[in-house]
Amino acid sequence: MAERTQPWATQTPTTRLNRGYCRRYPDEVAEFLSGVPADEGWQAIQDIPIGDSTTVWTRLPTDAAEAILAHADDTYLGDLFNRLDPVYAASVLRRADPGLRARILARLSPAVGQDLERLMGFPENSAGSLMDPRTVTLRGDMTAREALERLRRDKPRFTHHLFVVDRERRLQGMVEIEALALAESDEPVDGVLRPVRMVVTALEHRDELLEKLDRHGISDVPVTDQEGHLIGVIHHDQLFGAVQEDSSGDIQAMFGASRDERALSDVSFAVRKRLPWLHINLLTAFLAASVVGLFEHTIAQFTALAVLLPVVAGQSGNAGAQALAVTMRGLALREIGTRHLLRVVVKEVSAGMINGLLIALTTAVGVFVWSGSAGLALVIALAMVLSMAAAGLAGASIPIALTAAGQDPAQSSSIILTTITDVVGFLSFLGIATLLSGLL
Repeated sequence: MAERTQPWATQTPTTRLNRGYCRRYPDEVAEFLSGVPADEGWQAIQDIPIGDSTTVWTRLPTDAAEAILAHADDTYLGDLFNRLDPVYAASVLRRADPGLRARILARLSPAVGQDLERLMGFPENSAGSLMDPRTVTLRGDMTAREALERLRRDKPRFTHHLFVVDRERRLQGMVEIEALALAESDEPVDGVLRPVRMVVTALEHRDELLEKLDRHGISDVPVTDQEGHLIGVIHHDQLFGAVQEDSSGDIQAMFGASRDERALSDVSFAVRKRLPWLHINLLTAFLAASVVGLFEHTIAQFTALAVLLPVVAGQSGNAGAQALAVTMRGLALREIGTRHLLRVVVKEVSAGMINGLLIALTTAVGVFVWSGSAGLALVIALAMVLSMAAAGLAGASIPIALTAAGQDPAQSSSIILTTITDVVGFLSFLGIATLLSGLL
């Protein structure tokens, strides 16, 4: 399909500069487009030839791309999506408004449309949804010369080797491009064939792929259907790009922000996505406050307790956040699973208790110097050890328990942890103070 652009000689200097900037700094352009209203983003990019702006589009978050594309005309949509990386194009289409999706699909070439329909048919985060269906393959009975001619003709990207299939496209093995170039021209591809170290089926989950990829240390993963036919390839950078995006979404989800929100998203979008979680936090704060209310009489007698309450809650919250972060990282990188619950809990509780003892000594000395009360120093020391051990238990067990229950640990772990550390911190400190009130 012909690209809509002016001949170079007739373009203005500004247009030429914009084209060059898009080619050299696609990340900066994508960041700019993500931060301006969608109609302004469309005005900024519509005059850049698609061949120069394709890389910019693939750097855009899918929600920002969808908003800008809603302003594009059908011809531009067809030109763009016939050129885009299929994995990115399918991710945009999967989330797009049905009307926009229909407009795009109507303008695709038959081959590209078939590829994108197939990618969208796979579950999100499965191998099939992440694979590149544009796979250059060889047959074992081809000569090295014929294979190199196909390589020059098709010019595959992002790969150091090619996969070999039989006449029914069943995967037979792989060939390093270097070995192919050094082979005699009439040597059959079978002569330099190597076994494939890792094969995945289209329905395998992305987390399983990441674990296998780390274990085998390879750059390209062939994807087959249930009968062993090669249907695509997952490239290393595509898989880790998806994991990186998901990991950043986990960080936002842990603190009650939407995975889809960006630093320059609209204020209304941010408010709409954050407000429900702020209400949940408000409810948990009232729960913690109700615990304090149970000991109103004790606090009225010993006003110093009210001053020291945030110290205990703050330290237990920090200890729990440390345990939560380490456990979440282990789950994300598949270093641990639900079967490791006991080992992780024992480790984090032990660390919390030891740290609690050491922090308790420092705290007790400080409180004694401040208040002159040995009883108050003892109370806060005991509460510190108990609350930090409980924080380690909560920080380790909450994400693993949510994972075992089939829930997203990033979505609510932080809120649950904050509630537990606040309640346990207040309860331990005020409860021990009540029991040992005679020493205060």
